Amino acid sequence: MTQYMLSVHSSAGASRAPMTEEEMQRSWGVIQALEADMKSSDTLVFSGRLHDADTATVVRATDGAVVTTDGPFVEAKEHLGGFYIIRAQDLDGALAWASKVTQAISAPIEVRPFVDFPGA
Repeated sequence: MTQYMLSVHSSAGASRAPMTEEEMQRSWGVIQALEADMKSSDTLVFSGRLHDADTATVVRATDGAVVTTDGPFVEAKEHLGGFYIIRAQDLDGALAWASKVTQAISAPIEVRPFVDFPGA
């Protein structure tokens, strides 16, 4: 099976109306049910949610020196906000899971396969 990353992107500075406690509980319940479904079907490898992009630190080597800078590497309005690493038979299977994720969290999902290195 191929592993895919389903990446969740968020827009910097995008504002949504704050959720009520009931809406947050309902949303969390939908996400928990989706992740339980992924686990029971042996699809989910792992997932994670990231802090906002402004908490990033970039580390780079330049002319033999290591330099760190605050902030995201890419200056963009959209940033990686979280991800799921899943196993799927093929792209269609990964897209089916991405469809469920986007419905659960109301955010765009980018689907990308991992490169398979034979013998690695």
